[in-house]
Amino acid sequence: MRVIAGKARRLPLKTVKGMDTRPTTDRIKETLFNMLQPDLPGARFLDLFAGSGGIGIEALSRGASCAVFVESDRGACACIRENLAFTRLGENARLIPSDVFAALARLEGEPSFDLIFMDPPYDRLLEKRVLEALTGSSLVGEDTRIIVEASLGTDFSYLAQLGYVPEKEKCYKTNKHVFLRGGRKQ
Repeated sequence: MRVIAGKARRLPLKTVKGMDTRPTTDRIKETLFNMLQPDLPGARFLDLFAGSGGIGIEALSRGASCAVFVESDRGACACIRENLAFTRLGENARLIPSDVFAALARLEGEPSFDLIFMDPPYDRLLEKRVLEALTGSSLVGEDTRIIVEASLGTDFSYLAQLGYVPEKEKCYKTNKHVFLRGGRKQ
């Protein structure tokens, strides 16, 4: 795994040992960031279920003004710290070593994020619980874009009920990215 583009281009990133995390492959990460590139310069980026931090680090490398990483696993948090130090992108990064729901509650009241990325463990309905928690949150502004990485079979039929509008869906061999806007209470 490596940083694809930007200030830290080509630098290798450490990954978490074991099978508890699934680092996004370089090819999928490149596709994702090609779609996000127009929104990245100066963006506030939130990386939920951050794993080794590869997504948030890529965002920082490509010009995000700051990135907040949320991860509960101690080993993954250590990996994020090492990757931020190695890439020299830690100055604009904040790591919250916490459960995602506790972290969202702690972040509530802070300015909204421009981009929110989440890659929860697949097929546990965690993405739905996070989207419910973000509905009406100060963390989601009028122009916030949310990207959910999920298994191909993940059902998102509930999005309209929560006030989210799907913009697009990009499917890969085993997973997909769903791009959303909304989540604001009327």
